[in-house]
Amino acid sequence: MTHSEPLPYLQRIRDWYLALGYAEPYRWAQHDRVAFTTPSKPLSASTLGLITTAAPFVEGAGDQGPGASYNGKAKFFDVYAASTASPPQLGIAHVAIDRAHTTAEDPRSFFPLAAFEQLVTERTLGRVSEHFYGLPTDRSTRRTRSDFAPRIAELCAEDGVDVAVLVPNCPVCHQSAALVANHLEASGIATVVMGCARDIVEHVGVPRLLFNDLPLGNAAGPPGDKAAQRHIAMLALELLHDATCPRTTRQSPVIWPDRTDWKRDYSNPALLSDTELSARRAEFERVKRERDQGKHPAS
Repeated sequence: MTHSEPLPYLQRIRDWYLALGYAEPYRWAQHDRVAFTTPSKPLSASTLGLITTAAPFVEGAGDQGPGASYNGKAKFFDVYAASTASPPQLGIAHVAIDRAHTTAEDPRSFFPLAAFEQLVTERTLGRVSEHFYGLPTDRSTRRTRSDFAPRIAELCAEDGVDVAVLVPNCPVCHQSAALVANHLEASGIATVVMGCARDIVEHVGVPRLLFNDLPLGNAAGPPGDKAAQRHIAMLALELLHDATCPRTTRQSPVIWPDRTDWKRDYSNPALLSDTELSARRAEFERVKRERDQGKHPAS
């Protein structure tokens, strides 16, 4: 593949888990029909809801900060709402982001609250809602559809949200965000998924996708680049206004400023020996046990 081509996550993930010894491939969700609604107000008068798969800091759950490894203990299992009045303490140590090329040192690269608040100050956007909303990463599409999506829709309605931007991190996060976006659209809230895994989101089917060709964990822009982060937030608002039909994808022109081999490296079994793959499987089983213990704590 060339550097200009999106990373094919669906195939790469399939190959990765086959190499680890998991023979049954994951079955990704797919919509036959994608809901679509247009914003009911001018964006300058609209309330924007921000939906994230980032996790709130959990006291005593180990390292959850920049550079942290996968941490199953930091995973959350229910929708949450938290105030947008001040920058929250969030981490993405619980998801399969690209840890080889990024460290999540800048929360604005995966949680674009500051960028949208800047657009409020510039009067391009009416306001950001009183709360933002946490969407759990769950491989169960049934639970995402039946539990998480309706709850997020309820919270958005309570806060008077007119439009919503969903910012996923890991591959399954992109699927979850796509499922919730469809539910919100059917509820009358126009949405944009701001994501890095284009093929996953388009496979599921969404009303609008702003594709950022950046390593997973940076869907809101490269770390430390406030101008790029603002530009991406602005593109999301423009897509809300411009899209005329579902399955509309727009690609951001923002590029990754560092090494260019991140597409080759991400979960690539061809780069590892059999011994290294065995070690990765053992590590995966360990963090899965930690995750399950968090989901079903001992009484």
